[in-house]
Amino acid sequence: MSARSKARKRALDVIYEADIRGLDAAEVLRATEARRSEEGQAAMNSYAVELVEGVAAHREYIDELLGSYSMGWTLERMPAVDRAILRIGAFEVLWREDIPDAVAVSEAVTLAQELSTDESSSFVNGLLGRLVELKPRLQLGTDTASA
Repeated sequence: MSARSKARKRALDVIYEADIRGLDAAEVLRATEARRSEEGQAAMNSYAVELVEGVAAHREYIDELLGSYSMGWTLERMPAVDRAILRIGAFEVLWREDIPDAVAVSEAVTLAQELSTDESSSFVNGLLGRLVELKPRLQLGTDTASA
């Protein structure tokens, strides 16, 4: 597993926890980093931090897009792990120009295959694929980093 794949999994853990607990992902990230420091563990991978911060910064717009293009599924109806996977995938597709869209989608599909339902990987693939198609027409900020 590549370092970026591991970073995505760590970011997924934080974003999932934030969703389940009804907290801001950046807040959960800070608590996670503090706990790791207290326990003498290494700091989280910088890419995992960038993903969590990016999703947190753009979450409202990401959720709007996911809700609009999920074809009959509201965000609330999706499994929480799928929401977290989709948020990371959408952030990478829309704001990370250094990550090819196909890689972002593939990584999200792999996470869904490993961590969610049998149908989730197809759903994630289809929804992120739609965002890839729409990307040239979306109004996005020029920042490709986390904020």
